[in-house]
Amino acid sequence: MTDASHTALSTGAAIHDGDAVRVAVNDGTTSIAAGREASAGPETPSGRRRLVDRRWFRIAGGAIIPLLLLGTWQWVSTSGLVPLSQLPSPEMVWLAAVDLAERGLLGLYVAISTQRVFIGFAFGGAIGLALGAIVGLSRLADVLLAPTLGAIRAVPSLAWIPLLILWFGIAEDSKVILIAIGAFFPVYTIVSASLRHVDRQLIEAGRAFGLHGVALFATVQLPAVVPSVLSALRLALAQSWLFLVAAELIASSMGLGFLLNDSGQNGRIDRIFLAIILLAVLGKLTDSVVALVERWAVRRWA
Repeated sequence: MTDASHTALSTGAAIHDGDAVRVAVNDGTTSIAAGREASAGPETPSGRRRLVDRRWFRIAGGAIIPLLLLGTWQWVSTSGLVPLSQLPSPEMVWLAAVDLAERGLLGLYVAISTQRVFIGFAFGGAIGLALGAIVGLSRLADVLLAPTLGAIRAVPSLAWIPLLILWFGIAEDSKVILIAIGAFFPVYTIVSASLRHVDRQLIEAGRAFGLHGVALFATVQLPAVVPSVLSALRLALAQSWLFLVAAELIASSMGLGFLLNDSGQNGRIDRIFLAIILLAVLGKLTDSVVALVERWAVRRWA
C-alpha cells in the first residue's frame, strides 16, 4: 500500500474509496475550516460567545468610525475651518442627492453603474476562473500563458481606454470590457496560484483511490481551493467598482462615474462627495453579499 493510501486511511475513513478520499480532503482543509470557525466566534470557558463575536456588537462597532467621521465632517464644515467651496456640509450633500432623486437621475445613475459592474464582473470572473484553472492545473499552460498574462496585468486601466474606443466605439461594450479586465486578473492570479499549491498528499491520495481528471478536480482540488476562489471573487468585485469610474470616462452620459466627472468639471463639489459616498456604499453592500456566499460555500464544500 502506498504512503498516500496510509495518509487517507489514517484519518479514520471507511474502506470505500469515495469515503476515504472525502476524509482525506476534509483532513487537508481542517486548518482552513478550523480557522473559519474560530474567527466566526469561539466560546468562552463558560460556554458563551465573546462579546466581540456577537453580531450586534460587530454591527455597532463597525458603525462607530463612520459616525465619528460624519460628526467631524459636520463640525469642520459648519465651523468655518474649511470653506464650503472645498468641503460641503453633510446637509449640502444630502440636498444634492434629493435634487437628483426628484429629477429621476439618482436611481438611474446607480442602476446603470451597478448593471455595468455586475456584467463586467460576471464575464471577467468567469474567464478568470477558467484560465486560472487551466494555468494552475497544467504545467504546459503555465509556461505558455503565464508570462503573457503577467505582462498584460501590468498595463494601467486608463491605458486601455483609447484602444477600446477604437475597437468597440463608445457604446456599452467598451465599458463592460474594461470592467471585465479589472475583474479578470485578481481571479486568474489567485485561482492559478491556489491550484498550484494544493497539498500533493491530497492529490496522491485521490489518485491512489482511482480518481483522475475531472473527478480528481471536483473531489480533491476544488474543495481545497474554495476559500481562495471566493476571496478572489470578492477582490475582483472590488476591482470592478474601481474600474467603473475609468470605464465611465468613455463618452458616458449616465452612471456614477459620469456624475463624478461631470461634477468636477462644473465645480459641484457636493455632487462629487455624493458620488464618492455612493460608490463606497454600493461597493460595501455588494462585498457583503459575496461574503455571505463565501461563508455558505466554505461550510458546504471546504
